[in-house]
Amino acid sequence: MSGPADPPGPAPRPAPLFGGCWSCRLLSGSALLLSGAYVFNEARKVMRKGGPTSMGTVAQITFAASVAAWGLVILADPVGKSQRKS
Repeated sequence: MSGPADPPGPAPRPAPLFGGCWSCRLLSGSALLLSGAYVFNEARKVMRKGGPTSMGTVAQITFAASVAAWGLVILADPVGKSQRKS
């Protein structure tokens, strides 16, 4: 007969996305943030010229916001920083 199972210990912390390399996070995060700004400005350029706002322009602005948000997440590196409430 086996004894009672030991309760599981704390979960291991996940490895940082870029290995904790601040320069890697800064370079890739800022590149994604600036890429999002570029895509957004290209979509705005069409609307500033008086062109109609099409679904393609809306999709382009949505994509730009997504890329910029991804860049912010990489810069902030929130993985493993939150603490569980007990």
